Formats: sequence, structure tokens, C-alpha cells
Amino acid sequence: MPAAVQQIEGLRMAAEKWPSLLACEDYLYPPRLNREQASSEATACYKASLIAPHSSLTTVADLTGGMGIDSLALATVAGHVDYVERDPQLCTLMEHNCQALGTDNVSVHCGDSLEWLEHHDRFDLIFIDPARRDKGGRKVAAFEDCTPDLLLALPLLRSKGQRLLVKASPMIDITLALRQLGTVAEVHVVAVKGECKEVLFLCDSVHDGSAVVHCVNLSTLSIQNTPTTQNTLTFILSEEAAAEPRYCTAAGRYLYDPHAALRKAGCFRLLGQRYGLPLIGPGSHLYTSDLLVPDFPGRTFEVLREVKLNKKNIVEALPDGKAHVVVRHFPAEAAALQRQLGLREGGDLFIVATTVGTRRTAFLCSSPKIGEGDRR
Repeated sequence: MPAAVQQIEGLRMAAEKWPSLLACEDYLYPPRLNREQASSEATACYKASLIAPHSSLTTVADLTGGMGIDSLALATVAGHVDYVERDPQLCTLMEHNCQALGTDNVSVHCGDSLEWLEHHDRFDLIFIDPARRDKGGRKVAAFEDCTPDLLLALPLLRSKGQRLLVKASPMIDITLALRQLGTVAEVHVVAVKGECKEVLFLCDSVHDGSAVVHCVNLSTLSIQNTPTTQNTLTFILSEEAAAEPRYCTAAGRYLYDPHAALRKAGCFRLLGQRYGLPLIGPGSHLYTSDLLVPDFPGRTFEVLREVKLNKKNIVEALPDGKAHVVVRHFPAEAAALQRQLGLREGGDLFIVATTVGTRRTAFLCSSPKIGEGDRR
């Protein structure tokens, strides 16, 4: 019965997280914790797209195999993938699943990945996703708190790989991580449907310049498909530091909320500069305009009116008691503010609580309706 429940739960999770696996009736799912820690198809496919342009990357080592979603994706663009995992149960499942999926260019190795690596030749790419939980099961983000300790393993990883791809927590300090890793050629901050999922560091042994930061918002896709991105923006950290911010004194007809990858990367002043949009306040990270900018990388709201955040005004503005609450640079979390105002999640309207200049306020908004003369 526990084994049956494990597979039923896995199938339910696959419908959202790994939809292509549903077509394989013989695929077996691992325990819940391993499923929760595994990459989604969207992010795994994105990793594969990073190495696809490098035709010379024929040998790949995945040192933290887990459920194997990343190995399966990397195997679609690499000549051969070595999957390494210390959990015998996961290794047995991976061997079975590769056979069930018809994937014949993945070799499964059970044991300590760093010990295994010491006794093998150099790889074109090494991928590592250190476990981000401490001995008490609490989530951690810093490289030195993960298992294995990435900073201690760096000399070995560099000696055995031409390139190194590190998957880090969405809570990682990007600036600190760049200093710790050195030779980082690219940083990829990856969101899926507006939620930041992971930060990737692609290290190249011959790179000694500034890292290029890619902020992407992925749509859900299958491992077999070519990944597509939405709302992509690329920059160098020095560009953000040098950008001059513009501020407004009042909100215009439209508000713009950068997607989660941009917020994580800290691209705010440069974003406003590139799109010609002023910020509504130094800490709000919301932009505004009177004419619509249709290709903004994030969400766009049309302002219906400014509202006071008390129940009386909210009941008048939202008689059905439904709205989505968005909080930016405001001293309350969205869920708490929603409860405080007596609102239920749903409907077509939004309450955007923020700070304009130094004034705390909120706006009743809808999704933009584009008409003649609205576009900029």
C-alpha cells in the first residue's frame, strides 16, 4: 500500500511538474521529499538549453542525481551523462526509468559523488545541485551550508570539469556567490510562471570577465520540447550600478511589476532606464506610465483609482469581497493584508499596496484593456 500511494502521489505531482512523464506508464516515482527537491521539467529543460549551443560538450557528470530529471534533460543534448547518487533506492529507480523511457546514454553510479569524481577523467561539463537542508531538516541557502560543501569541493570540481554548472537556492546572495565561485561566465535567474525557482551559475575555466546575468520567466514545457522563455532580460551588474533612476510624484494610468527573476537579480534602475519608465518610489520597485508599454517583463496593471486601506472603503470598491492583493514596499504581507481587509482571493481586480515617495497607499487595478492610442 505505501508503494502504491507513493506512485499515485507522484502521478498527481507529475501532471503539473513533469507532464511528459505521464506518457510513460512504466515510470516509477521516488518518495515525496525527492520529488519536492527535484527540478521541474521547465527548469531542467532550460539547463539543457544552456549547454546545447556548445557542441563540444559531449560528456556530462550530474553529481547530485536525485530523481534524475536534470540528467534526463541533459541527456537530450549531451553525448553521455553520468548520473551519480548516494541513495541506492534512487539509483535503482533511475536505472529502471532510463530503460522505461528508452534513454540509453545515461550511466547510473551509486556512491559518494566527490569520491567517484576523483577516480574519473575530466568532463566537458559538471553539474551539481547540493542538498539545501541541514541535519535538522531546515532549509539553507549558502554554499558552505549545503551538502556537499561546494566551496570545499571547488578545487576538485575545477580540476575535473571544463565547465561547471551550479544550481543554487532562489535565496542565494548572488553578489557573494560570484565572489566565492570566481570564473563565473553567466548567471541565470530562473522563474516559472512568475515564481523564482533557482539561480544557476555557469563557470568556465577560461573566463575572467564580468558575469552576464540572464533573468528569465519560463512557461511550463516538456523535456522533449525546445525551451521557450518569456520576459527575458540580460545585463551586467555594473550596468545596474551605473544606471540613473527616475522617480515620479504620482502614479499614472498603468503600473508595472517586474517578474520574480528580475526582482531577485536586483535589476531595477536599469530596467526603468531601458523601458523609459519612472519608479513610483525608491523602494517600491514598481513603475508607472500614462501610455501602455506592452512588452514589459512582468505584470501590468491598469489603475482604476486610489483607495484607502480600511474595510469601509474596500467594501465600497469591492462589493463582492474578492480581489488579488499585491504588496510592494509596504509594511504587511499580502496574505495578512487580505485577511485584514476581509477579502477573498479571486475575481478580476487587484489591490496593489505600495509606497509612493514616502506615502503609503493602495490602488484598485485591473488587467489592462488595450484600445486605440493606448500603446506607447
